[in-house]
Amino acid sequence: MNQLAFYAPLKSPDHPVPSGDREMARSIMAALSMNSLDIEVVLASQLRCYDGQGDALTQQEIRSQANAEVERLLDSKQKWCAWVTYHNYYKAPDLVGAAVSKRLNIPYFIVEASIAKSRLSGPWSGFAASADNATNAADVVFYLTEKDRVALEQNHPEKQKLIHLAPFLKQTELPVLIKARKVNKQLLSVGMHRYGDKLESYRIIADALAHLITPDWQLSIIGDGPARTEIELMFAAYGKQVKFFGQLDRSAVNAAYQQASLFVWPGVNEAFGLVYLEAQAAGLPVVAQDRAGVREVISPAQSLVPIGDSACANPESGDPGLIARAIDDTLADSSRYQSMVIDGREFVRRRHLLGAAARILSDELSKRVS
Repeated sequence: MNQLAFYAPLKSPDHPVPSGDREMARSIMAALSMNSLDIEVVLASQLRCYDGQGDALTQQEIRSQANAEVERLLDSKQKWCAWVTYHNYYKAPDLVGAAVSKRLNIPYFIVEASIAKSRLSGPWSGFAASADNATNAADVVFYLTEKDRVALEQNHPEKQKLIHLAPFLKQTELPVLIKARKVNKQLLSVGMHRYGDKLESYRIIADALAHLITPDWQLSIIGDGPARTEIELMFAAYGKQVKFFGQLDRSAVNAAYQQASLFVWPGVNEAFGLVYLEAQAAGLPVVAQDRAGVREVISPAQSLVPIGDSACANPESGDPGLIARAIDDTLADSSRYQSMVIDGREFVRRRHLLGAAARILSDELSKRVS
């Protein structure tokens, strides 16, 4: 049986810490495994090439590890028919797949590659150049968002093929609703407790809660990480109305989606956000900010709140009062609420499940792999 090599330089699908990147890596492996060519998908490497701080010494060490990994893989005499890398960008370039594919003369695919010309100077300049080189080496790049498509089309080599692959869940069917969806004023947020963009999303939610008119609301927060103490302090004034559940397993998260009434997540600088697809698949209406990437995984019926109002104290974060109004309006209008439930599930079923992704990937593999 032919084998296809899979690699995720940002976070391996076997990484112990859950995140959207890990889930997407697992989903891509599952979709690739549903190919029509009887090709086995194997995880070729678990080397993490991520530098979040822009540290030259860290990057030098990662490059040394990657060079050794390339030689290890070549010495293993594996005869892969193709290589697929998920998520190549300036903080986590593919320093392994492009080199191995070239040496073995096999097709090289990338799923999600972003171009950041502004990073070619500064602390990630070397990594950014390596990411661009890997992207340019790919025979096919599957882009997930319109923002990435625009950047790729402006820079890709003539012979490289660009194909849209919508973000998707690792399931072939929608989950069965355990009960009819009812408005119970139970809000839900799911996100890692990381500094930076995740912390900012939580700050926006905390500020929005102060503007709510809806009485007796409750907010459940699922997630954990190094910024948890700061995030808990943000919500301390709301007392028992906000509950932290920490990191939960997949079944517990799915149950939380089913039991809540509304999913709230601003989505600051999210590439897209699998949590939005998970929520809608479970019939949970969504309130989010209207951001590039985020809007591509949210059905038109959901509440997308505008950002960038110059009158706001922080235009890039938007007005938390608008999020509060969207929450109030959604919970107060039962007819619209039910439309959001139905439309969200149909939106995910039509575009964002495993089967659709598997067909796209399998079709391109069949053209490139003998």
